[in-house]
Amino acid sequence: MVRVENRRWFLGLLLLLVVAAWASLWLWGRSPYGRFLDHSQLADAGGADIGLLAFFVAGWTLMVFAMMLPTSLPLIALFHAMVRDRPDWMLLTALLIAGYVGVWAWFGVAAHVGDLLLHWAADRSNWLSGNSWVLGASILGLAGAYQFSSLKYKCLDRCRSPWSFILRRWNGSAYRMQALRLGIHHGVYCAGCCWPLMALMFVIGAGSIGWMLLLGTVMAAEKNLPWGRRLSRPVGVGLLAWGVVVAIIGLELWTLPVP
Repeated sequence: MVRVENRRWFLGLLLLLVVAAWASLWLWGRSPYGRFLDHSQLADAGGADIGLLAFFVAGWTLMVFAMMLPTSLPLIALFHAMVRDRPDWMLLTALLIAGYVGVWAWFGVAAHVGDLLLHWAADRSNWLSGNSWVLGASILGLAGAYQFSSLKYKCLDRCRSPWSFILRRWNGSAYRMQALRLGIHHGVYCAGCCWPLMALMFVIGAGSIGWMLLLGTVMAAEKNLPWGRRLSRPVGVGLLAWGVVVAIIGLELWTLPVP
């Protein structure tokens, strides 16, 4: 009974953390500093500035807690069940989460830098400046095509088997380092299967709560529901179709005669 209550308390704490992340994003988006959640506005304001980059990383990390932590609850819960009898179980679990979130934070930084480079290239190309739809259509097409790749399914299968994932990487020595490494490895595989959907936030806008809810739900279903693996291809088809629509609209606008 004590262990059941401990598990419920732990899961309740995790859910509270997720809810707090969503609430913080909602409040931040409605504050005078809400523009710092939007990478495009950061780029216009000089997104390479260290201070602005720190704001972006903070907002992105909140997004990871809100969107990605729920997708990994099965693995975190299993890990907690394995270490809950240890006096340092809270530290070990925190290290696991820190490793996982850290990978996604670095992904956000890399994606932001890549987005800045794209803005830099567009500013120096008259053709790209007049055809900004090319970037959006290209990102959507790349994300859609990746949904059919073998790497996507390899990473997804690792994420969908949390018990075997832990057993392969937990041998009962150097507990703290192993907990951190476990979180990092899980973050790498999670990024490997979910990066296309997270990258969409750079097309849609990182401050859109509605899109975050939708994409977070899709990723959680893909990783954890029995039929979730079958979602990957329909999502890929949808992304490719979206990219084609963006390209068609962009081409039609481009070919319209200038009065």
